[in-house]
Amino acid sequence: MPRAIAIETSGRVGSIAVVEGEVILTEETFQHGLQNAAQIIPIIDRLTRAQNWSPADVEHLYISIGPGSFTGLRIGVTLAKTMALATGVKIVAVPTVRVLAENAPPEATNLVIVLDAKRDQIFTARFSRQQDRWVEDESARVESLTAMLSRAPRPVLLLGEGIPYHQKFIPSESGVIVTAEQTWRARAGVVATLGMQLARNGKFADPFKLTPTYIRRPEAEEKADAKA
Repeated sequence: MPRAIAIETSGRVGSIAVVEGEVILTEETFQHGLQNAAQIIPIIDRLTRAQNWSPADVEHLYISIGPGSFTGLRIGVTLAKTMALATGVKIVAVPTVRVLAENAPPEATNLVIVLDAKRDQIFTARFSRQQDRWVEDESARVESLTAMLSRAPRPVLLLGEGIPYHQKFIPSESGVIVTAEQTWRARAGVVATLGMQLARNGKFADPFKLTPTYIRRPEAEEKADAKA
């Protein structure tokens, strides 16, 4: 039973989970932002010490890889690479859109992820439920909510922290349903569950090649190039 840590830093609230085998032992949240990023290592240290684990005892590291907050993803990936190089922990990169899809209610059949990408665009992906599991019909991408909904079967659920920023693009038709706000946040516990499944199939990431799933370049870099 591998001992593992799961890290979620893609959204406005981050979280850490400590896992042994297929059991999530504990999960703790923290606020997003550079000031709070300094707390991630102390949180991991405290949670693992509570299980009497040393750094060398952690065998797997499951990380939410994006898309999402550029800053949050950089922090998470940098931490994962550092831990892998320092302790030899094996990394599993878990797509954030798949983490979010697991928050959907069991009766949902079609799902669109909505994460704010600014400029009236969203980071999004489309899923359909087949045989009690979510199948990714359209992989993570950047486009408008209107364009994504034009291809989505009805009824379709919308889920994600970008919903408040794109409210004006949500049609009033009954076939488009916004999920409850408590489902919009990705959680480390779900990262852990999906990470376990990928680990069982040997889907480990190379720490030297690991990069966040940004989909597009950060806005600051695009502005700098435009000025140049």
